[in-house]
Amino acid sequence: MCSHGSNIAKLRDKGYVIKTIEFSRSYNILLHLKSVWHLLRYFQKDSFDVIHVHTPVVSLVGRLAAFLAKSPCVVYTAHGFYFHENMNLLKKFFFVGLEIISGKATDLLFTQSKEDAQSAVNLRIMHKSRTIPIGNGVEIARFTNISADRREMFGLPPQAFLIGMVGRLVEEKGVVDFIEAALIASKANSNAYFMLVGSKLESDHSNSVLDKIESCRLQLGDRLILTGLRDDIPEILSCMNAFCLPSWREGMPRTIIEAMVSQLPVIATDIRGSREEVVHRETGILVPCRSSAILAKAMCELADNPSLSKQMGLAGRRRALKLYDESKVIKHQLDLIDALLKTKTFPVY
Repeated sequence: MCSHGSNIAKLRDKGYVIKTIEFSRSYNILLHLKSVWHLLRYFQKDSFDVIHVHTPVVSLVGRLAAFLAKSPCVVYTAHGFYFHENMNLLKKFFFVGLEIISGKATDLLFTQSKEDAQSAVNLRIMHKSRTIPIGNGVEIARFTNISADRREMFGLPPQAFLIGMVGRLVEEKGVVDFIEAALIASKANSNAYFMLVGSKLESDHSNSVLDKIESCRLQLGDRLILTGLRDDIPEILSCMNAFCLPSWREGMPRTIIEAMVSQLPVIATDIRGSREEVVHRETGILVPCRSSAILAKAMCELADNPSLSKQMGLAGRRRALKLYDESKVIKHQLDLIDALLKTKTFPVY
């Protein structure tokens, strides 16, 4: 069950059964109650044994509907709690409260980062016996032995040191921090080039980020490459010399793992999830959140030292192969859900 999207037809062709229900990313409670109503009717009609919810908003809506439908087993994967250390305290208290209430209707909580698991226990969102950090992973083979022939297609000169970012073009992903740092770093190193991969979703509210990107593009010219939304991320990453994710909030970012598997050093903000993946000064560099000047300094350090960048990239791949193989992460989840089901009593329909 999910909102309408461009990939639904492809998934249905592969045999997935998908029910489209509109979920809102706004604060309009009436729209959320409408989603609860549609989910409740669907849950009651099909009597699912397991409801597995994802993402901050839909996890709240979905668990409320599952509770009302008296679903026997509810699993929640927190891809990163909406509250975080850089949030206003009153706002943080509100979202922690919602998680505590929803936790009463949850049988098993998966968190991607260990910090989120500890937070869930400390804040009494969920008991430690039902809170398991599962990590995150990628399909390793997709990011192995990829040709970098797209560098010529993007018009990169041979000496270019390309620093890239992949993500939604929204403020909390640190996009503005990235382009501001790019402007600073471009003046210190003439070989530094920058790539921004991604787009703004229809549900993303502000256009100010796009305006700032355009302003930066006019100043950097061909040293800033804007690719838009892409479906060839392994090939795009193979063009880069370093990867950057200056996000303000994350769960366990998959883009960092993809970059690590692609042998790229990673510059990331020192926030939960990211600091669990990146080993500072070994596989990349951690920088403070919302600090363009320090971010630019890290960019220059890698651009000025290609051998150090390569060394960090190789270390990152070794770490990713050890910890972030998607097949192992998925098997771990299935084993845990299977163990939970063996302890549950199910109604006879």
